[in-house]
Amino acid sequence: MDELEGATAFVTGASQGIGEEIAVTLADYGVNVALAARSDGIYETAERIDTPEQTLAVETDVTDEANVEASIAETVETFGGLDILVNNAGIEGPTAPVGEIATDEFTQMTDVKVTGPFLCLKHGVDALRESERGTVVNISSIGGKRPYPNRTPYAAANMAMIGMSRTWAHELGGDDITVNTICPGPVEGPRIERVIEAQAEERGVSPDTVREEEYFDDLALAEFIDAENIAEMIAYLASDAGRQITAQDINIDSGGTWY
Repeated sequence: MDELEGATAFVTGASQGIGEEIAVTLADYGVNVALAARSDGIYETAERIDTPEQTLAVETDVTDEANVEASIAETVETFGGLDILVNNAGIEGPTAPVGEIATDEFTQMTDVKVTGPFLCLKHGVDALRESERGTVVNISSIGGKRPYPNRTPYAAANMAMIGMSRTWAHELGGDDITVNTICPGPVEGPRIERVIEAQAEERGVSPDTVREEEYFDDLALAEFIDAENIAEMIAYLASDAGRQITAQDINIDSGGTWY
């Protein structure tokens, strides 16, 4: 995918996990990457990429509009444009029955996963319109497509991301901007392990029981997802080969979802 050389991406949640792998993979393809997150892990991601001229660490709270606007403006000024927007920032949210979830826990999730992507596109769309390969990818979850008991805020916010993506794809198609959603299954790493432990505590069973009954039993491949595979899909969607893929929600989930 040599055509990605010199493109510019703005990746939220780039301090760890999926976001870190997305940033590193895009940089490997020659993309200039703005690493956006609240934590100082973005500087560690920049060190891992190890090409200072290719990275920009911008401390960004995606729920703060002025902060988002400034971060995207700095990205455009530094690299001369914006070609790829990856809305990956997320939080775990509560694991509890709906009657026990605090309202601020619900709104915190939607602030990050719904308002955050909206703000990033709102302030990035003009630069994306000027790009020859405008690409938006929202990282949702299969938790937004199938029942996810005790995870109401997470399910609601991730379904909302899918709806926004479809709407934006049709709204911006005339500007030659593609918009897609990636819906990962459980991704290998500490976040899913924390969720499993919380679910186990809520159900009064062992984490191994949750892992088998809630996850592996429903998968065609009994394995969690490698974040690098998600990153490679984003590179593909931004490449010439992916230019006619838009308004889609793409499952990377070891066969756990069929729609």
